[in-house]
Amino acid sequence: MAVTAPPSAGRKLPWPVEFYKSAVGKKWTMAVTGIVLLGFVFAHMIGNLKIYIGFLPAEGAYEIDLYGEALRNLFFPILPEYAALWLLRIGLIVAFVLHLHSAYTLTVMNHKARQVDYQGPRNYLAANYASRTMRWTGIIVLFYIAWHLADFTVGIDGIAPAGWEYGAVYDNFIASFSRVPVAILYIVANLALGVHIYHGAWSMFQSLGVNNPKFNAWRRYFAIAFSAVIVIANVSFPIAVLTGLVS
Repeated sequence: MAVTAPPSAGRKLPWPVEFYKSAVGKKWTMAVTGIVLLGFVFAHMIGNLKIYIGFLPAEGAYEIDLYGEALRNLFFPILPEYAALWLLRIGLIVAFVLHLHSAYTLTVMNHKARQVDYQGPRNYLAANYASRTMRWTGIIVLFYIAWHLADFTVGIDGIAPAGWEYGAVYDNFIASFSRVPVAILYIVANLALGVHIYHGAWSMFQSLGVNNPKFNAWRRYFAIAFSAVIVIANVSFPIAVLTGLVS
């Protein structure tokens, strides 16, 4: 008589996938990808500040245009032209998708678990407010990123300004922010980004296990300072164009 093997308990997925499926794994993923995205936002802001340097007579070009050219030729000739830039873009896309997916699936998990039933009224209100704030500011930021790419990076007709030219960062910058509705959109989106960054920078420490009351004040100071720097710098760009400070 043939002996039948016991039913399989199911094939286990690789450890990173199993970890990601858990609530802790999703929180870690949100925190780590959040750090990557915060680093990009900060570096992007620093690069955009070059708009204030203006035209360099010795180079015969605007500083921000030279910066854009340097990014396109990063690590050239070790890597082909544009290769390093696209590798960075792909890395950011992966981080962004993981950030969105972990946020959404974690929200679904928390909703199913009905964790709010075990919280006090004050904790429930605070958690609910933070959750709604992150959700709606995240949607605004997502819309803004799509618009920003269509306006500045791709130059899609109907979104980018007339006369948009690839590589002409300074001229595209001025032409885009000279449109008052676009400038207002940029300002509102960056205010939403600041709120999102504040809550995200505050909560990512907790997700990574840094939740000692001794450091909570420093966490708050960091979140406030970082988000304030990003918002002030980014909002200054359309205002500078509209007021003629940069033209």
